[in-house]
Amino acid sequence: MANNIGVKVPQLIMPKSGTDMTKWAVVACDQYTSQPEYWAKCEEIVGDAPSTLRLILPELYLDKEDEAERIEKINIEMEKYLNEGIVKNIGEGFMLVKRTVDGKTRTGLIMALDLECYDYSKGSSSLIRATEGTIVERIPPRLRIRQDAALELPHILVLIDDPERTVIEPLEAQYASKAPTYDFDLMQGGGHIKGIHINEKAAVDGVISALENLASQEAFEKKYGDKPLLLFAMGDGNHSFATAKANWEKVKATLTTDEEKASHNARYALVELENVHDDGIIFEPIHRILFNVDVSNTLAQLCGLLAAKNGGCKIYECACKEELDKTMSQIKTDSMHILPFSHEGGYGCFAVSEPSAQLAVGTLQNALDVLLKGEEYSSSTIDYVHGADVVYEISSRKSNLGFILPPMEKSELFPTVVYDGALPRKTFSMGEAHEKRYYLECKSIKN
Repeated sequence: MANNIGVKVPQLIMPKSGTDMTKWAVVACDQYTSQPEYWAKCEEIVGDAPSTLRLILPELYLDKEDEAERIEKINIEMEKYLNEGIVKNIGEGFMLVKRTVDGKTRTGLIMALDLECYDYSKGSSSLIRATEGTIVERIPPRLRIRQDAALELPHILVLIDDPERTVIEPLEAQYASKAPTYDFDLMQGGGHIKGIHINEKAAVDGVISALENLASQEAFEKKYGDKPLLLFAMGDGNHSFATAKANWEKVKATLTTDEEKASHNARYALVELENVHDDGIIFEPIHRILFNVDVSNTLAQLCGLLAAKNGGCKIYECACKEELDKTMSQIKTDSMHILPFSHEGGYGCFAVSEPSAQLAVGTLQNALDVLLKGEEYSSSTIDYVHGADVVYEISSRKSNLGFILPPMEKSELFPTVVYDGALPRKTFSMGEAHEKRYYLECKSIKN
């Protein structure tokens, strides 16, 4: 079914019958980047079994000495899995996915989206849009992984604004009694997942028709007025999607006919589509940790930067977490951004008055960006992590400094992107690390 909303019904590739799916599926590669013990445990669990662990590069290993060797091995494994029938094409269709973790259940739909409908540049008005700033410097190392790969495995989550629940939710009732394609527990606390292949023409056409209704100018203007149409908003994995776009531009330059450009597998990226109104979707904050810094000097510099870029800034030092909580409750006002931090010597917070950014994450990130450009921070690094407990644990080590950020309401996402453009990078996460998408379905990138 042809459509003008950038949706492609993909040919899905899955592991052969009898595969141990718990060993097959591993969490998104951009998680646990400061916790190598997590990935070591994955290796222990998987052993020699077929696994997506062999088809991805955990970002823990990006820019390491053996990166090229690891990427070459991934490409070899992909070809091996295809040639030896370890994975097989199950045909055209969507995959209806139900994931339960930590008592929350959310539903998604695996499909492919047209990269020609996506533009991550600042001020973009494309149909598929980034929700946060894209760091172009992060694309080349990820492109090294994708450019020669035979398969793609998505950890990308894309959101639609469907309060009437017209696209994904009707499929749940329609396919409640159908035998699942997979139904198993995910490793390392990932919860339970079930997938049902949706390949009946009426159901596929129904999804596309419902998305076309969401994308009608009349329906969009009722919500947002006279603004450029936004149908798909990136929820997780924006840099992976941007990398797919960069790869497609390289491939497209080698193609000579419009027919080739319209049908090439690299033009379409596999994603999981979810409704932002799904009760199981919770937006979690993404925290920051600085490594290899002089903590007291860094705090002083940040206080100065925050004061210069906003109405003012005051720093509070606390001996324990309880004292920090009490301090924040006493000083917090609606017109102020409170930025708590922790380090080896204790806790504290910045109280930023008259902030120039709408969100606390923007206030902090603006200052961190300037700070880390300083010559004295040339050997310092920053990581973006999930879970306050992880921040407190890692920042308690010598020369580390952690920052805790507040959550963003998910109802703010579409209006903010429509009216104000992309959010500050790493503003929110759809769940904590173990709740991220696990790799399951594959799609061919090459023709």
